[in-house]
Amino acid sequence: MAGGSEVHRRPLTSYVGRADDENEVRRLLGAGRSVTLTGVGGVGKTRLAAQVASSLTRAFPGGVAVAGLGELRDERLVARTVADGLGLHDTAGRTDLEAVVSYLRPRRSLLVLDNCEHLLAGSADLVTALLRDCPDLVVLATSRCSLGVPGEHVLSIPPLAVPHEQNTTSQEALTFGAVRLFAERAAVVVPSFEVTENNVADVVRLCRRLDGLPLAIELAAARIRVLSPSQIADRVENDPGVLATGLRAPVERHRTLRATLDWSHSLCTATERIVWARCSVFAGQFDLSAAEDVCTGDGGLDAMAVLDAVDGLVDKSVLARIDGTDRVHYRMLRLIREYGGGRLADSGDELAIARKHRDHYARLIEQAADTWFGPGQDDAYERLIAAHADIREALSWSLRAPGEGPVALEMATGVIEYWVARGAAWELRDWIDRALDAVSPDTRGRARGLAIAALCAALHADLPRARRRLTAAEAIEDDEALPYIAHARAFVRMLSIEPDSMTQAAEAVRIFGERGDVRRQMHPMFLQGVALAYRGDLPGARALLGSMRLLCEEAGEFRYRSMALFGMGVAEVCFGGDLDDGERFIRSALEIDLRTSDVLSAAYRVDGLAWVSARRGEWVRAAELFGTAATLWDRCNAVPDVAVTATHTTFSEATRKALGAEKFDAAFAEGRRRNPHDALAGPQARPEVPSDGLPPLTPRESEIAWLVAAGLSNREIAARLVIARRTVETHLQHIAHKLDFANRTQLAVWVEQRDAARRTR
Repeated sequence: MAGGSEVHRRPLTSYVGRADDENEVRRLLGAGRSVTLTGVGGVGKTRLAAQVASSLTRAFPGGVAVAGLGELRDERLVARTVADGLGLHDTAGRTDLEAVVSYLRPRRSLLVLDNCEHLLAGSADLVTALLRDCPDLVVLATSRCSLGVPGEHVLSIPPLAVPHEQNTTSQEALTFGAVRLFAERAAVVVPSFEVTENNVADVVRLCRRLDGLPLAIELAAARIRVLSPSQIADRVENDPGVLATGLRAPVERHRTLRATLDWSHSLCTATERIVWARCSVFAGQFDLSAAEDVCTGDGGLDAMAVLDAVDGLVDKSVLARIDGTDRVHYRMLRLIREYGGGRLADSGDELAIARKHRDHYARLIEQAADTWFGPGQDDAYERLIAAHADIREALSWSLRAPGEGPVALEMATGVIEYWVARGAAWELRDWIDRALDAVSPDTRGRARGLAIAALCAALHADLPRARRRLTAAEAIEDDEALPYIAHARAFVRMLSIEPDSMTQAAEAVRIFGERGDVRRQMHPMFLQGVALAYRGDLPGARALLGSMRLLCEEAGEFRYRSMALFGMGVAEVCFGGDLDDGERFIRSALEIDLRTSDVLSAAYRVDGLAWVSARRGEWVRAAELFGTAATLWDRCNAVPDVAVTATHTTFSEATRKALGAEKFDAAFAEGRRRNPHDALAGPQARPEVPSDGLPPLTPRESEIAWLVAAGLSNREIAARLVIARRTVETHLQHIAHKLDFANRTQLAVWVEQRDAARRTR
């Protein structure tokens, strides 16, 4: 299980242990169900929580989930962030909180909530509800203050230990966490750096002046390339803003950290200071193009100046570099971002920079919409995933700022496929509803927005709300909205088993086609094809769904191609067509879903293959496939929805009746244990994964480690195991923490060594 947090991202540097604190956190987690790590910002709560969580995976067979709240500024999204961390797709009739409770209730799990302090009410409400309804759940939170929930154990995390005397040997000094942290971080900057008898007094003096605060020490160590420990310590001591009172009250530590940030800021160039302030507008990770869009223009900055400033800020540890598959991203720790935000507010540029930020993500969504129906679809999806926190922030700002509601509406309705694929259709509904509330009745695009809101409500089988939204859209005279209204009407009428759904779908297909909007033709074309099959026109269904498939293939598109193939399969299997063709179509759709790690779609496809086996009378095989599909449904906390419920129930009940309850349950359980790839015809060219565990790794971590050693990328591992790529990344970060590895090569060598030892035994 995964989530967007600094907890689960692999630090670029090693972890300096806090053995006593780790043991105390573990003791408290064993004694109670709610533990909150508190302390001044920069003291290391997040790192400590990550270390403890990664060491407890065996104690929580239901999984360790991480939800980082630092990127959020809206309490409404706390439960959604946890659901996202669990990999849950929202389902009909359930709120995000209900989905999370349903998933966690039967499991013994650990939930890590990171950076709660700015969303205390929402965090406390969530934890209270989860602990009440999920008896085997344990929560570990990090916050600058306690959550105040019943039964909460609060552990205040102190700074790292520092020597009491400056007169100490280098060997003695390195037994203290603060000195060891400085030494390790300085060696990253200058590999030859060591704490020696010649510099130990200055290193100790510096660590004492910085109160042992990890973030302050890391910022200071970043200067070792141009300053000696003595020079750094002198500058800290001589800066009147850096307190050295010797007091240990939390308020003094807050001031010390603030003063350290002031000192780091003063060492930046004028351009770096501007870029630091302006980049504080980003809620999550961002790439260079985003930084350029936000920072250039005002103040005479051009793209090259921004690039140089970003390079300097990375060098000074103000920005952290995150390597991606095709581009580098950057992020700020929340404390550094807050400091930059204060500087931005002082500059008077806050409004202008926020608008630039919003405009960048509005363009990103527009670009994704333009490339979604084509070979750039995967890239568009990955860019939106990486930008999700800032898309939320851009939407939220647009809803707060006077007159910006229409932009929020355009952004929310631009690529609804992204939100659905992400499993966040409930969140999309909320953004659209809030945008509709924020715009005036005569706003251009309102009817279109209402029609899309109706479609989204129908996705959750919320038909009363869908009809209300449709009625409101129909009351507005707007030719632009006509195909959207027809599309929503078709979907609502199909789900309601009402007449005329096919006619409405055909109307949407026609108008979108006339406007050259092939992407938006796809779903109504699917609805029209299925409706034709339902009415007994199998040749018509074959022709239309075949055309849909051909359009996708010509464009190099995959997600709608899978939908077309599944529709073709359903038409053949359920409406009297060729069973072999139907099976082939559904298998082809499943191959696409497994490649793209689309777990929810894969559940539909495996369920469809179970229908095929049931039609053939291959009852054991059918029961096994129903079991495999059930595992997929469970992974996204979903069930076969209203669109396939009747067919699913018919075939599963027929299979149970044919086998009897005992044989059905045994085959079903066997299917649950199988990889969804096994549902495909013929052996797949996949690396063999030995069944041996790799202590101290969990079984899932061992499986991923074997696949890394086999040379698979994160995307390929996700497809092989049918899990989200961000889940693979989380497991790899847990592995890295346990083994203290910094890269995949070290892990691959480690696995190969153990494999060689295994073969010689």
